[in-house]
Amino acid sequence: MLRYIAKRLVFAIPTLLAVSIIAFIIIQLPPGDYLTTLMADWASQGGAVEEGTVAAMRERYGLDQPMYFQYYKWMAGILMHGDFGISFELGKPVTELIWGRLGFSLLLSFLTLCFVWAIAIPIGILSAVRQYSISDYSATFLAFFFLAVPDFLMALSAMYVMSAYFGQSVGGLFSPAFVDAAWSFAKLGDFAKHVWLPVLVIGLGSLAALVRIMRANLLDELSKPYVTTARAKGMSEFELLIRYPVRLALNPLISTLGWILPAVISGEIIVSVVMSLPTTGPLLLRALLAQDMYLAGSLILLISVLTIIGTLISDILLAITDPRIRFQ
Repeated sequence: MLRYIAKRLVFAIPTLLAVSIIAFIIIQLPPGDYLTTLMADWASQGGAVEEGTVAAMRERYGLDQPMYFQYYKWMAGILMHGDFGISFELGKPVTELIWGRLGFSLLLSFLTLCFVWAIAIPIGILSAVRQYSISDYSATFLAFFFLAVPDFLMALSAMYVMSAYFGQSVGGLFSPAFVDAAWSFAKLGDFAKHVWLPVLVIGLGSLAALVRIMRANLLDELSKPYVTTARAKGMSEFELLIRYPVRLALNPLISTLGWILPAVISGEIIVSVVMSLPTTGPLLLRALLAQDMYLAGSLILLISVLTIIGTLISDILLAITDPRIRFQ
């Protein structure tokens, strides 16, 4: 496994280099650049900017340089100094903008993952063990219902219900009084009062999909000869279920962990915008719309890094849970 991990890490270097080049090119593919977008916004508001001012701003931001030189400057800053550049639109260092939101994104994703797994695995097991029962049909109906409802519609509905019928402050992760306050037990309690609603909204779609995956995989395992052999040897039904079929049926769920980390950055952007969550998703959307190339490129590069890390973690966990993979 150590040799396998080392090989994956070595291959990750050219992969990240290729991704950074492609991402930087894609961001600059639309006509114009950040200043073009900025000038269009000013013109729509009735403002006018002299050509000399535009040229001076283009030189200041380095947009008058060729694309390859801009990429070299960006990558040199990252590799030499850990500097991801300055956000054109917000006028702040990219690292400051990203790290300020990344903590909330990580925490929200972790809580959502715990919620989804804690609910999806037992329901999937129950649905498979009691196939074609009332509980199975109920779980199937709810799974397809939540898969069909768009996340943004679920977010709007949940916010309306909580505000209209329960009088709870919705939107964001804190009440207005605690947004800029220092961390304390009171702020932590206020966070707990707000965070459960985004976790519920974001998790319901994934919950429905994982319930169906768990049910299908467990039904496939229960029909295999080793289950019949274990029963013939007198093993109890509960021990048999947990020790063998459930353990193997978890493999596809573990493999999805590779996408959890990149989803921290890019996932559920619409829900984050609707619910005013201080996560990195809305920041990425804003950077792409404004053609803020250093901010957008850094977020896409971070997504690629997290994808590689997440895939490696899922592969290691699969090798731990399933001995067959280690022998391969």
